[in-house]
Amino acid sequence: MGAVKSSVAEIKSRGQLTIPKKIREMSHLEEGQAVSIIPVGDSVIITPKRLELDEARRQIRKILEASGLSAEEVLSGLKEERESLYREIYAKKKG
Repeated sequence: MGAVKSSVAEIKSRGQLTIPKKIREMSHLEEGQAVSIIPVGDSVIITPKRLELDEARRQIRKILEASGLSAEEVLSGLKEERESLYREIYAKKKG
C-alpha cells in the first residue's frame, strides 16, 4: 500500500483516539488488537504489538470463519493430511 498522508485526530475526554481507517489498514491494526505506544521526545509511535499466541488465535479464528468449517472439521482434515503425507514420505523410502 502506498504512503498515506498525515491525518488529524482528536483525543476524546477519556483518552480515546481513533486511528483513521487507511492507517489501520496499512498498519494491519484490527479491533481488539494490542498496540505498543512509545514516547519519543514530543511525539509518540503506535505500533502493533504482536503477541504470538493471541495473533495465532486471531488467524485461526479468521480461517475458521472464512472456511465455514468447525474446529473439529479442520482438525479432522489435518489428521487426514498428516496420514497422507506420512504415507507419501515413507512409501518413497521403502521403494
